[in-house]
Amino acid sequence: MQQAVLTSPKISCGHCKMTVESAAGSLAGVDSVSADPETKKVEVSYDESKITIEEIKKAIEAAGYPVE
Repeated sequence: MQQAVLTSPKISCGHCKMTVESAAGSLAGVDSVSADPETKKVEVSYDESKITIEEIKKAIEAAGYPVE
């Protein structure tokens, strides 16, 4: 498993947290996702043989949360 920490400055509340976690967590190859509205960080654990970090970023951005 690969670990990554992304920054998404638009995460600001519980709803944002759920949306981001749902968008990334539903992808095949993503093991776990934890978004923190206070720090604006998204911690992702994923299987790099099944999905890339770029695909995860695209899913989060498609849900309306730009990733830096």
